[in-house]
Amino acid sequence: MAPVRRVETIPQAKKAAALPAVKMADDLLKIVATSLDDDKAEDIVSIDLRGKSSIADYMIIASGRSSRQLVAMAQHLDEKLSKLGVKDVAIEGMTQGDWVLLDGGDVVVHLFRPEVREFYNLEKMWGADLPEPERVTAIA
Repeated sequence: MAPVRRVETIPQAKKAAALPAVKMADDLLKIVATSLDDDKAEDIVSIDLRGKSSIADYMIIASGRSSRQLVAMAQHLDEKLSKLGVKDVAIEGMTQGDWVLLDGGDVVVHLFRPEVREFYNLEKMWGADLPEPERVTAIA
């Protein structure tokens, strides 16, 4: 299995606070990563969103070489999540196949063709720790 890059976004002390819900999210993360690897997804990145956003615990971003591959990966993920009891998995972008979004509740998955992924650059938006803005003191 190809390695999944993890982008840590919050300190370890905050991660320990939500252990019961994290187990389910961690299990989903492993299943999603394994499914994507089985489907030959490229450059799989996992971003830990706990404590950073309430939309999900993890965001996974991966690339596929064609629209058909993205749609197939999304269908396989939908089937696997449904079998696990994840209800009402929302899927967007299946008709175009350039960017497919799966919302599995605790785990959100973005599947891109490489050039679309590069354009939106979600890893930078969600994974990078941005510096604090400098304080400007007005001189009167």
